[in-house]
Amino acid sequence: MTFRAVVFDVDGTLVDSERDGHRVAFNEAFAEAGLPDRWDVPTYVRLLEVSGGRQRLAAWFREQGRGEDECEALAERLHEAKTRIMRSLALLGRIPPRPGVLALLRDLTRHGVSLHIATTGSRAWVEPLLRTSFGPIWDVVVTGTEVTDLKPSPQVYLEVLRRTSLDQADLVAVEDSAQGVAAAVAAGLACVAVRNQDTRHHDLSAARLVGAGPDDPAVVDWLLAHTATRAPR
Repeated sequence: MTFRAVVFDVDGTLVDSERDGHRVAFNEAFAEAGLPDRWDVPTYVRLLEVSGGRQRLAAWFREQGRGEDECEALAERLHEAKTRIMRSLALLGRIPPRPGVLALLRDLTRHGVSLHIATTGSRAWVEPLLRTSFGPIWDVVVTGTEVTDLKPSPQVYLEVLRRTSLDQADLVAVEDSAQGVAAAVAAGLACVAVRNQDTRHHDLSAARLVGAGPDDPAVVDWLLAHTATRAPR
């Protein structure tokens, strides 16, 4: 079993972006709009069960008892502001890679493995983050801007397969959440899961391997053992 390519999720997988990235951006967007809403860490971790920033906002406003039309309108407006703020954080280098990620990507590249992205984050902030934190190492990048259904839907992974013309057996996904693992598996891909502080309670049993993070030796060894296509340079 040798994979020709690895496709990575972004939030919580490549970068610690949720608590000190997205949550900060959401709270700044609330403040800009003159709204009293603020998400502390426990609240935000709970809301992570809802995939997609705009959907997360709409779910929150419903919890606060707002009408459906108002929820959707507020979510649309706030998500636009949040995306702008998140883009600024990415450009400023405020969202660092998780421990071990840069070394893992370097090793995979040396072994001739192509690297791709499958995220349901918005391209407006994903693209500058990838450029600022990792450089031009990605072959195909598919974001939530290009798909209509978010994880656990497999659509973003199916789009990666379409754009790369790879077979499912050629590609292994790296994810951090139950929604992400479900999306990869539904697309017919093998998946490796790397937990983080927000997803340590998720059921990741559908993954081939579950590690403590991208720097977990079990994860690194498994990926290198199952992806090397030529001798390292």
